[in-house]
Parts: sequence; structure tokens; C-alpha cells
Amino acid sequence: MRVVALGGGHGLHATLTALRRCPPVTDIAAVVTVADDGGSSGRLRRELGLLPPGDLRMALAALAGDDERGRFWSGLVQHRFGGTGALAGHAVGNLLLAGLLERDGDPVRALATVGELMGCAGRVLPMARVPLDIEAEVALDGVDGAHLIRGQVAVASTPGRVRRVWLRPADPPACDEAVRAVRDADVVLLGPGSWFTSVLPHLLVPGLRDALLETPAARVVLLNLAPEPGETAGFSPEQHLEVLSGHAPGLRVHAVLADAGSVSLPDRLDAAAADLLVPGGRVWPAAVADARAATPRHDPDALAGALADVFGTLTPGRVPAENGTHDRPQHDSPQRGRSSRWP
Repeated sequence: MRVVALGGGHGLHATLTALRRCPPVTDIAAVVTVADDGGSSGRLRRELGLLPPGDLRMALAALAGDDERGRFWSGLVQHRFGGTGALAGHAVGNLLLAGLLERDGDPVRALATVGELMGCAGRVLPMARVPLDIEAEVALDGVDGAHLIRGQVAVASTPGRVRRVWLRPADPPACDEAVRAVRDADVVLLGPGSWFTSVLPHLLVPGLRDALLETPAARVVLLNLAPEPGETAGFSPEQHLEVLSGHAPGLRVHAVLADAGSVSLPDRLDAAAADLLVPGGRVWPAAVADARAATPRHDPDALAGALADVFGTLTPGRVPAENGTHDRPQHDSPQRGRSSRWP
């Protein structure tokens, strides 16, 4: 199976880690947001005018080879300099990517070079070849009207309620390789992650949005385990889906995977998903949260098993889509049992 995962940051890292442990998956591509403007990435972006490398670095680390060489390079690119000087806070991988980007000017080639060095089990691609900015319309408690907030960090940490987001420059060109990966995939995954700043931006790049709407691949949404302070504070799982539909009205998906323990009102989630799902699509509840973690995070093995269950109903054969059915090549991935419905 050829699987493309769209996202950024820790959410995409969790998805890629799980995909590597998912038996039916033989080809992985990560399509990563390029709108970060904080921390090491923001500093390099402002000083050098390059793509922010942090989310790209994290995706590479998630796909690094599972051997001594891969673990060495994964640890090194994730290492951050200490002290109080000019390098303080910079990740080694960010500097490595910045050097390649500045020298060659081709982000796809730079990512392929680092991926080969790390023995990555898949490709990492930017969603666009130019750095982008996120702008948001935000409602503030006790203040009339809508307010404009600009920048990924500002949107992610706003005390107000985000209503909608868009990108600057408007209608940016998509990375051609990312578009081809989506169109050629068997399955495309959207989420989990920071909903307004890591997940939705993929739907705001016209070329990538069109590819996502038109691909014969099955489309699967992975919901977050919990709302994020600032960006989606107080959001229910069904509100995440409503926001997704609002930013991409034509989007239809084949499955919505949710952690069963994170959904307090299953009937409401099913109702919210009804307009988003293609005929025959469904909400999949599964126990995918890491019960040992102090903060919400996915358990890679549990998520891998849940994804394999979902994939088993989508391939081999014909994948349903909103405009009919598309012929897909036959695969040898094993069929898995269907997940149980809500307890």
C-alpha cells in the first residue's frame, strides 16, 4: 500500500511512527506544512528566507532507519544546542536542512539527501516550495467583532476562538511532488495534529486541495485525542470535523478514526461525520491513546493496529468515492477484522 500522511509537528510524527509498524504499508510519503514561524524554525526563516525546517526535520526523524545508523542520525538531527549564544535552541537537523536549502535551493532534493543519510523508510515533502504565513479570524471573549491574527505561533496560542484560517501569500503553488504523491496514493491520511495550523493548511493550497479532492485514494481523517489550549480549546471531536468541512466543503472521506476514550458523545460524532463520509464510509472507534503518558499522545502500536483494521476494509479492490468508484490495483495486504463500534 502507498500511504501519504498530511500534517506537521508531533501529530504527523505519531502518524508516521505508526505507519512504519503497519504491515500492509509498503510506501510512505509525508507531506508537511511550511508555515511555522516560531523557535529555531522561525529564526532561520527570518534570517535566511528559507522554508521553516522544524516540521520537516521531525518527519525525517520519525521515518529514520530502525538500525544503529538510523537511530544515531535521528538522535543527532533532533539534538538542540544549549547555552546562551547564537546557536542556543537550534536543532542540528534544522541547521543541516537550512544549509542544504541555501546551497541548492531545492527543498525536495535537500530532504531526499537527508533522508538517504538517515536511512528513512519513506519520503518527506513540503506542501509548498515557499514559506507560508497563516492568518486567522478570531473571536475574543467579551469583545465585539472578529479580530485578525497572523502567524502560526500567534494562532496556536491565541486566547480567542479561531473561526477560520487562510494562507499568505494567497493561493500558493503546491509542491509538484507532493501533488503527485497524493494522486498516486492508495490511502491519504489527514491529521492528527494542531488542527488550524498543521492539518487545515493542506486544504488551503489549491493544487494540493484539488489533488486531495480528486485522488482515487481512500481518504482517512485521524482525530486528535484532546483539544489544544489556545488553538482548539474547548473543541469537541465533532467540532473538529465541522471546522474541517467548513474549510473544504467538497471534501469527502472514507473513514474517521477516533480514540474511543476521547469521545464522550459518540452519537454526536457519528452525526457530524455523516455529511463528510462517502456512502459506505464510517467512524472507527479504537483505543489508540497511550494510557501511560502524562499528556495525551497516541500509542504507536495501537494506532498501527487500528490503521491496519481500517486499511483492511479499503483495499484490495475498488475504493468507493463520492463520484462513484475507482479501480485500484489488487494488493496482497491481509484483510483484518472490523473494529468494534462504540462501547
